Formats: sequence, structure tokens, C-alpha cells
Amino acid sequence: MDFKNNHTRLLQQEARFDFEAVALDLFRYQAQHNPVYRAYIHYLGIKPGEITVLEQLPFLPIEFFKEQEVKTGEFTPKVTFYSSGTTKQVRSRHLVPSLDLYHAVAQRTFEQFYGPLREYVVLALLPSYLEQGGSSLVAMVDFFIRQTQQREHGFYLRNHTLLLQAMRQARQRGKKVLLIGVSYALLDLAEELLGLEDFSGVTVMETGGMKGRRREMIREELHAQLKAGFGVEAIHSEYGMTELLSQGYSKGNGVFWPGYSMRVLLRDLNDPFDISLQHRSGGINVIDLANVHSCAFVETKDIGRVSADGSFEVLGRFDNSDIRGCNLLVI
Repeated sequence: MDFKNNHTRLLQQEARFDFEAVALDLFRYQAQHNPVYRAYIHYLGIKPGEITVLEQLPFLPIEFFKEQEVKTGEFTPKVTFYSSGTTKQVRSRHLVPSLDLYHAVAQRTFEQFYGPLREYVVLALLPSYLEQGGSSLVAMVDFFIRQTQQREHGFYLRNHTLLLQAMRQARQRGKKVLLIGVSYALLDLAEELLGLEDFSGVTVMETGGMKGRRREMIREELHAQLKAGFGVEAIHSEYGMTELLSQGYSKGNGVFWPGYSMRVLLRDLNDPFDISLQHRSGGINVIDLANVHSCAFVETKDIGRVSADGSFEVLGRFDNSDIRGCNLLVI
């Protein structure tokens, strides 16, 4: 069985594994079999055999997903995920040979934090993602909905009446309810409700993004408005992006925990090659073990803070980066 199959089986079946050892093995494999990543490493003058710890890893700038086909090995993509953006922006592309690993990692990560999907009814307010197409978030949520085997319709564009009916029906059946939505759509619903609907026990999860429909706002302001509108104590969040197949989740206050296949490291804001576990704030670099077919080592445009326990916060974005759906601040 080849490296990719062994690695995929590990992520799908093993309860525990040595993250650093697996990441370094994947690095050595991708340094050899990913032409774009290999060329980038060569340009930097890095010798893969000399990389022995995570802080030494070279991270591929996320812009490469716009400019190149970032592929490890040869395969025909079954799905191509595209980033959100305006018609004037070049959208990132993530080429995926099969959705099986993505689905398995997404389900395992969600259930790591929230318990079995079969206990839920998932209701989604993701209008801009549905309309634009090619969204990895929509693919993940669609899979979640199918796993719940719920009777209720899952996706809603703007029909809030039907969504609320589905929520009431699910709660009457004793189901947990996950309402997941893009920020502006959740704000629209919250303002329409004016606190008149009972959302107690509902997990309200925002994925970020105003998509040009509303003014950008800091997380504290967004969450305050959503908590007031829905009458809940906390707003949950999901951290993910087109170029990643792993996710992180926050159960409130903007503090994210990476899933089992993901780790966040920070780079110095002025020196992208200065990566250290001692940094407490800086540019976010992500190790995504699920990215076995693309690149598992991604230098994002997010700015964040990492705590000693591995949790992280997203504080903003670099000035020259596009406004993206998974972030709340533009600085």
C-alpha cells in the first residue's frame, strides 16, 4: 500500500497518533512528489532531509492556490473547490481526487467537539456560498445533513419562516439543532426575529463573512448582535477555508480549537520564515494533515494568537489580502 493510502487510513481509523512524526513524514513525501511545493522549497534553498521539527517546516504561501495547480502526485480531481470572491478576484482552487477523506475528517472533527451527528438536525444559512458554487463549506454541511438522516430540509436561502418551522419541529422531536450560517445571513435573521423566537439549546455557528452585503465588524460586535437577536449565551464559530480540508471550532469568545488533523503555528509578522512555538501572536501557518493530495503546510493571510494549550484566536488579516469568508477583521 502506498504512502497516500497509508496516510489516509491513519487519519480515518487511528484514534491517536504522533502528530509531529506524521507531519514530518508527509512533508518529506510532498517535498518530493508535489512539483509546486518542491520548486518552492528548492528556491528557498531548503534541504528536506535537514527538517527535523515542525518549526523548521517551509509553509507554502496561500496565493499559490490561485496561481498554480497545487497537487501531490498525479490524479484527476473529482471535485474542485473554489474560494469565495468577487468577479474581479482570482479565486483559489483546491483540487480534490475524492471526497471520502474530507468527509471522514470533517465528521470526526465535528464529533470531537460536539458529539454524534446523528443526534442533530443541521440547518444552514449559506446563500452566497450556494449561489457562487464550488464551496467546500457547502460540501461539508451537505454531508453533515445527510449523516443526520433528518426529515427537515437543510439549506435555506432567505425563507426564514420555513427555517424556523424546521427548527421547532426538530426540537419537538428531541433533536439537537445546529444553525450554521455566513455572518450577514445570521444577522439578517437575528434582526428579523428581534428576540421573539426561542433559540435556547440551539447551537448558532457563524462561519464569518459579510460578502459585501454589510459593513465589516469586529468579532465582539458581531457576536454581541447575534447573541442579542437569538437570545443565546454564546456564538460558536468554524475556522476553515478552501485551501484546507481540516477545521477548527470555537464554542464562544472567538477561541478556536484545532481538530485532530490540524495544528496552528505562528510566524513573525515581518519575517515569514521566523516560525516559533514561542510566538504568541503573528501570522497563522496551518499544518493540515488531510491535505495529503495538495499541500499540508499553508501560510495563510490571517493574523492570530496561539495559547500554550494549542487553542488560537484570529485577530485580523494582512493589509494586502482579499476579504475572505472565514475571517472577521480587516486591519
